[in-house]
Amino acid sequence: MSTAQNDGRQARVEFNKLQKRLRRNVGNAIIDFNMIEEGDKIMVCLSGGKDSYAMLDILMNLQRTAPVNFELIAVNMDQKQPGFPEEVLPNYLEQLGVPYHIIEKDTYSVVKEVIPEGKTTCSLCSRLRRGTLYGFAEEIGATKIALGHHKDDIVETLFLNMFYGGRLKAMPPKLLADDKRNIIIRPLAYCRESDIATYAEYREFPIIPCNLCGSQENLQRQAIKHMLQDWDQKQPGRTDTIFAAIQRVSPSQLADRDLFDFVSLELDRTGEPRAERDDSDLFGTRIEESDKKDPGVQIMEIMPSS
Repeated sequence: MSTAQNDGRQARVEFNKLQKRLRRNVGNAIIDFNMIEEGDKIMVCLSGGKDSYAMLDILMNLQRTAPVNFELIAVNMDQKQPGFPEEVLPNYLEQLGVPYHIIEKDTYSVVKEVIPEGKTTCSLCSRLRRGTLYGFAEEIGATKIALGHHKDDIVETLFLNMFYGGRLKAMPPKLLADDKRNIIIRPLAYCRESDIATYAEYREFPIIPCNLCGSQENLQRQAIKHMLQDWDQKQPGRTDTIFAAIQRVSPSQLADRDLFDFVSLELDRTGEPRAERDDSDLFGTRIEESDKKDPGVQIMEIMPSS
């Protein structure tokens, strides 16, 4: 076997491993959060980026073998950005044979008119896009709206809200919209961005760059992304551990008075014997076994010393 043939074979092996890992992660997220049910009509939001392409691709694969029947409808919003290649997504979706809609709405002009030059446009842009997509989901009778946010996005959002918003809040894998009229799902919630990027290269998706806001290097999200990437390089698995933390919330160990009734705390001295303290906990630190969904991730729980 020639070197080229051997390299090609190895590349196929690696791609198969990656594809299985992504499908397993998406499948687990769907099961854990009951994202897809019998008869669902799922509006898959496509931006033209690697994440939404990968999400549609994986969902179409799972659709063939899933134990429930569900429908996929791809939807893209053409925001009338200058130079946007309008033909790319329709051509791609026609080849796939998946039902699709292209919504044309000039939010670009609105954003440019409202946001001063050099300022971040992402927040307003996403709000305008979200409102339009939510309304369209109702029009076509979609029961779920699928967004392409992955594990890294969710962790980045957690830190964005903490550092810049003063709130302990991320993006849930499944969400009922505030108006109670739409359910949003994030099937890539357990997937790492690096895996998705590699998968997109293998699949050669026709990526459409976001020239409106994606090139603004001074965004707060970019700063958070670089911080987390640096942490992951110094201690691999850090992002996975942080994600695991938002699945293990202890309200009584925080300070949200709406979430936990601190005011009504009372002593309980009924004479019941206290559990003996384990010698391994004498220094106030205990290693907890990780959730089985994240084998290899160890959670260190810092306990108050007595």
